[in-house]
Amino acid sequence: MTLPQENPDRAAGDAFQRLVDIMARLRGPGGCPWDHEQTLESLRQFVLEETYEVLDAIDRGDLQALRGEIGDFLFEGVFLARIAEDAGHFTVADSLRAVCEKLIRRHPHVFGTTAGVDTPQRVIEQWETIKAREQAAAGESRSLLRGLPKALPALLHSYEIGTRVAAVGFDWARTDSVLDKIEEEVAELRQAVQHESQSRAAEEMGDLLFTMANLSRKLGIDPEVALRQANAKFTARFDAMERHLAERGRSLQDASLDEMEGGWQHVKSHE
Repeated sequence: MTLPQENPDRAAGDAFQRLVDIMARLRGPGGCPWDHEQTLESLRQFVLEETYEVLDAIDRGDLQALRGEIGDFLFEGVFLARIAEDAGHFTVADSLRAVCEKLIRRHPHVFGTTAGVDTPQRVIEQWETIKAREQAAAGESRSLLRGLPKALPALLHSYEIGTRVAAVGFDWARTDSVLDKIEEEVAELRQAVQHESQSRAAEEMGDLLFTMANLSRKLGIDPEVALRQANAKFTARFDAMERHLAERGRSLQDASLDEMEGGWQHVKSHE
């Protein structure tokens, strides 16, 4: 006998409702004392931690870990909504309805009759146009960049700034122009380091990093991912270099710079 296949959409709804029910029990009478004392502010660190654990699983290509990390990430959202519900503000259902309505409203090329939105760039432009219209209807003053979360990592913040202003046409025409700008910023940083103050050097360093984030955007590269990969590569090479020295009876504290450089080149040549 063949068992009927589970409807994945229905299963997702049932599983999500179970998570909501568990959260209600944890925060309800006779629930967990730790969960009872949490606030929106106290959960900030856990939301951030779970976000980075999701990103780490993606970077490692570990889908088994990603499955669990997505669950933890969703739990933090349910937890936040439950705290808001207990205070009489809104429910998790309100949050879900809001995002569903927004997605439908801002994708008229999928859920409506709008034509000609057939590239990712046109989708972004349409999204910003609709968002501006919504803000005007709500009586909100329009600001393209004001809505970016201040808690974003600085490199990602630069990337998102570039993405938003590019959507309204404020962008370098060619990637080569960004490379030219980077060379200009390097020259200005060199000038500041050699002849000006520490504060001027810091300002020029910021300009250089901002421009490099925009080069990543022009190349279609996520700068946060690229930098995490570079960090992981350096860490792996340094660990291997440390082991290489240890096999020869040398520690990092005892080894000379030439010995460390020799070990580094040995590791690179054997990757």
